[in-house]
Amino acid sequence: MVAIRTRSRVGPSAAGGRVVIPIAAPLLADEEADAARAAVLSGWVSQGPQVAGFEREFAALVGAPHACAVSNCTTALQLALAALDIGVGDEVITVSHSFIATANVIRHQGATPVFVDIEPDTYNLDCARLTEAITERTCAIIVVHQMGMPCDMAELLAIARRHAIAVIEDAACAAGSQIQMNGQWEAIGKPHGDIACFSFHPRKVITTGEGGMLTTANAELDRKFRLLRQHGMSVPDTVRHNSASVIFEEYVVLGYNYRMTDIQAAIGRKQLERLPELIARRRTVAANYAEQLGNLEGLRLPTEPAWARSNWQSYCVRLPDRLDQRIVMQNLLDKGIATRRGIMCAHREKPYSGVVQRHDLRQSELAQDRSILLPIYAQMNAEEASRVSAALRAELEP
Repeated sequence: MVAIRTRSRVGPSAAGGRVVIPIAAPLLADEEADAARAAVLSGWVSQGPQVAGFEREFAALVGAPHACAVSNCTTALQLALAALDIGVGDEVITVSHSFIATANVIRHQGATPVFVDIEPDTYNLDCARLTEAITERTCAIIVVHQMGMPCDMAELLAIARRHAIAVIEDAACAAGSQIQMNGQWEAIGKPHGDIACFSFHPRKVITTGEGGMLTTANAELDRKFRLLRQHGMSVPDTVRHNSASVIFEEYVVLGYNYRMTDIQAAIGRKQLERLPELIARRRTVAANYAEQLGNLEGLRLPTEPAWARSNWQSYCVRLPDRLDQRIVMQNLLDKGIATRRGIMCAHREKPYSGVVQRHDLRQSELAQDRSILLPIYAQMNAEEASRVSAALRAELEP
């Protein structure tokens, strides 16, 4: 493990060239650069042995029988729906309070998203509202482990199984998070539902630049992922290139090009080695925030249930009603501190203006309008965390 250095930057909007504390900063160092270089020089740069290695190591890390690497988490979610044969006429329950890709993949499959509200403390799907959203057309639930905080899978799975509904975990932010199931701590991605989907975007705890992964315990679903991600090709090119005899492939289904490259996977394998330390450092930053901000009247801090261990991909706080979200964010930026507003609500975006909302989404809207995400990343030191806390405290002073 290399020494982790603080990586701040000079932001273009920071007055006087002030050093900005970024909202996030991936940790990529010589090990990743060397791994990418080795993949380039190997001559095999598309999906190949590095991808296979990354899949094996990720599966072992989370305790999943199968892991399939793809180009990003959006394509992972689409493959999950496609492998479950979800399409026109079907309904998929999910949250509006998520990056828009969660809802988009449902519509790209021709299905209808049915949005339910979130819990105000965890920002995750409110399982108490789940049953009322289920109809005879409900085929799946996409549950989001928002900002790395695990959803209550025990309660959600009990409901889903009573109704024979498939469960897809949108674990885009949750690599390294854990949940207590049946008295045991288990990794998100084991999976606990039918399929779990991960992202390796630079905002996530580990990154391959772009990239995604599906995990499942179902060998037939894994076979479908692998077929669909590579144009529906009957024989993967890795097999064809290594064969001592001529092989003619067929294209047996309508597939996609959703492959991960070996260059990305080589970087991902190095990132996996860092994951335990990256999470430990993020948990330290989160603990610093909780200590320094916990006594501020009207400020709601994120809640980590006793049965959950977040990787703290993001640290989201709810502002008092008397403060204007945009003004607070601008004041922090003027002090060299980058923030983001609360997680978006898909139902508020133009492509969803014609989609009928059956259920009250008040908590989702409040989370978007009243919350901000504070900087958090593994290289963040105690002085930077204190600087962020002090700046936010100043905004809350009467």
